[in-house]
Amino acid sequence: MPHSLGGASGRYSPAPVPPLSPDQLRKRERVESVIRLMAPALNLLLAAGDRLSRIVEREDVEFYPARTRTGTEPPPPARDQSAGPRT
Repeated sequence: MPHSLGGASGRYSPAPVPPLSPDQLRKRERVESVIRLMAPALNLLLAAGDRLSRIVEREDVEFYPARTRTGTEPPPPARDQSAGPRT
């Protein structure tokens, strides 16, 4: 078994990882450089998609904001008062 839990403490101790070969290092650098070059375009794409989704559906009744503290309950969903009672 490559991964083990360390005794009574229950702490995870990963198996040792061998160092990357020169070929693996070159490949990793290439992939990271492509990601760095594409990042501004991907950020623009995300921003455009966010704007488009806000235009198409102005009020998302199923939106729940992310919780910022552990153990806190999310606020109840906002109800659209203009639509009248739901049945």
